[in-house]
Amino acid sequence: MLETDCAGHRLVLLPDKAACLPEAQTLLVADAHIGKAVSFRRWGVPVPQGTTSDTLARLTRAVEATGARRVVFLGDFLHSPRSHAGATLAALHRWREHHAGLELVLVRGNHDRRAGDPPAGLGIASVAQPWILGGLALCHEPQAVPGHYALAGHLHPCIRLDGPARDRLRLPCFWLGREVGVLPAFGSFTGMHPVQPAEGDRVYAVTDHAVVPVPDR
Repeated sequence: MLETDCAGHRLVLLPDKAACLPEAQTLLVADAHIGKAVSFRRWGVPVPQGTTSDTLARLTRAVEATGARRVVFLGDFLHSPRSHAGATLAALHRWREHHAGLELVLVRGNHDRRAGDPPAGLGIASVAQPWILGGLALCHEPQAVPGHYALAGHLHPCIRLDGPARDRLRLPCFWLGREVGVLPAFGSFTGMHPVQPAEGDRVYAVTDHAVVPVPDR
């Protein structure tokens, strides 16, 4: 884990591509895109199996590592209406049974508007963006919110690192700008979009086991 300051708030960045607000006992997760693989398979596209199980296992690991009492999903919890497939919902309900004491909040994103709110039995409160938590505005689409620092998802940010032997590596990243911070996509089956940080922005690359500050370039 890596701890940084975010507009006066302690923000802990996890290698599992989530972030924690320790004082609020809140875990932030952007772009889980649960059910994306099954959505593709229903169109006949061959994609990996087990991505929902992996996403939920990493979510459990992040909750246990931080001791969070609340999880806020920053949009795109479900990928599409086809994410309501029986096996996908069964996996979600099993996960929820093991975490019955967690408060779950979904700040609706663009995919959630198509997929619909999660089933009521999951006990997830679905709200519009921005959802205000103290001095922070929790969103899906990155946007300036007057009087608050915004934390969002949606972009699936990554950073390209160039090596001395002309090798290149793309890594998911946390991107903290002056007014808006963007979390990497949490889901196991998501793409990445390269970002162009402005001067003064902070970027933290995510490897398999660590979160690493990226020097200004």
